[in-house]
Amino acid sequence: MKALLIAGGTAMVVSLFATPLFIKLLVAKQYGQFIRQDGPTAHFTKRGTPTMGGVVIIGATLVGWGVGLLATGTRPTASALLALFLMTGLGVVGFIDDYIKISRQRSLGLSAWSKVIGQGLVGVTFAVAALHFPNAAGRTPASTHISFIRDTTVNLAFAGTTVGILLFVLWANFLITAWSNAVNLTDGLDGLATGASLIVFGSYVLVGVWQNNQTCRALVTAGARCYETRDPLALAVIAAAITGSLFGFLWWNTSPAQIFMGDTGSLALGGALAAISILSRTEILAAIIGGLFVLEVVSDVIQIGWFKATGRRVFKMAPLHHHFELSGWNEVTIVVRFWIITGLCVAAGIGVFYAEWVAG
Repeated sequence: MKALLIAGGTAMVVSLFATPLFIKLLVAKQYGQFIRQDGPTAHFTKRGTPTMGGVVIIGATLVGWGVGLLATGTRPTASALLALFLMTGLGVVGFIDDYIKISRQRSLGLSAWSKVIGQGLVGVTFAVAALHFPNAAGRTPASTHISFIRDTTVNLAFAGTTVGILLFVLWANFLITAWSNAVNLTDGLDGLATGASLIVFGSYVLVGVWQNNQTCRALVTAGARCYETRDPLALAVIAAAITGSLFGFLWWNTSPAQIFMGDTGSLALGGALAAISILSRTEILAAIIGGLFVLEVVSDVIQIGWFKATGRRVFKMAPLHHHFELSGWNEVTIVVRFWIITGLCVAAGIGVFYAEWVAG
């Protein structure tokens, strides 16, 4: 458990003190945010604010995780390496997207297809690798079963091994794309995505610790309702490191933001959430815990679908936080209330997680 505290604390300190240094570097190079012209006019004042802060979030997470392992003499696990690979890989895709926006002074970076291909290459590699590297008990980081709080009886490998792997890769990439884009859509106000992500990843520290205490490696103490997650404590350490890095980053990202995480951070965080949900066998539960992100995506889908069908808009602007902004709500009010909604979603998700174990 020491690794949790060390990883989270180290990541927080690194993020807290590295972010202002990174801000100075970005200002010197004039790497500032370009604001879309069709957005809320209040955002025009944010033009030129340094972006790509996700570099610090990823870096602090990696440093915190590494120090946590070194300090406790713990070896890296396959699950942890896979989660960090997906987080960093999508962060690289986001970094390229951010750099194009900055260098060309426009609100659009990579083309939609280029981004999908980039996310797909990283996602497919992650998904295929997650079905390998079995431990002594023969348990791989991920399974072909669709999971809720643990693996369900719905097995994607029902039609054979090759087909099952293909279906799992498609399912995993759907989750990866969905979560990375969900966090990306939420990152529209100062501190909104950072604070919401902080709460969500903090909850996964609890999930990982609980699964580790009830792991199937210790049937005597865990009982029949043990969890088959391959490396639950390792995933908790990753979640702790991400949470710590977000704590430090939020100091500089809260309103008025001195730096934005950019696509570098939002895609990385979405990838990390997808990875942890897949590897901890909580794929559907994650939709409850990360309910705010789901709400933001759904609002965007409703807006686009309804406009194409009727030519009218349901919201003044999508995603949802912009609707309230154009309705006259103060930015800080929206952010804090959306954090509260995130907390309620996390409470509901953790409640369902614990209730399932008690009922069992």
